[in-house]
Amino acid sequence: MIKIKICGITNRDDALEASDLGADALGFNFYTASPRFISPEKAAEIIFQLPPFVVPVGIFVNETEERVREIQAKSGIQVLQFHGDESPEFCERFESRVIKAIRVKDLESLHSIVHYKVTAMLLDSHVDGLQGGTGTTFDWDLAKNAAILRRIILAGGLTPENVAAAVKKVKPYGVDVAGGVEKEKGLKEFTKMKKFITEVRKAAKK
Repeated sequence: MIKIKICGITNRDDALEASDLGADALGFNFYTASPRFISPEKAAEIIFQLPPFVVPVGIFVNETEERVREIQAKSGIQVLQFHGDESPEFCERFESRVIKAIRVKDLESLHSIVHYKVTAMLLDSHVDGLQGGTGTTFDWDLAKNAAILRRIILAGGLTPENVAAAVKKVKPYGVDVAGGVEKEKGLKEFTKMKKFITEVRKAAKK
């Protein structure tokens, strides 16, 4: 079954609604420049109330190892997602499961995925000046080829309207959405989350 991650959680209600709808993981963004930034303390309050089988993921961008460990200890996140220019060596310093995000511009962008010894690679769109949350898609043929080599989480501009096509084409391990299920940045919309999850489940069965 394809895993679903709802990213950019900023409040308790969105977290619990996403969990109730069937999300497998929730993303908490600790990158201070993000409009979906959440403090470790607030994330901890939300994570404490999550059902036992919903995985909290922490998103970091070019953060120090010390700060990552500090935030993980404060918040209770279980998986680390690195969305910046973190090296394979940096990712291997952590005992926790690690997702490394790659911003895909062309085929050459994917060459580095073979060097990362991580739990999964997340493929996102490349938009100059943005580290994730781009709201744009990229060439899914590239992701399809990458999925042959690695466990791939597909991100970048996914919505309830296009996620079924993405799932059928790429056959990823998981999908990741933030803006595609929001009414405004940082605030999720229940009906969009419900439709997104329903579309993924339907597409995965075909």
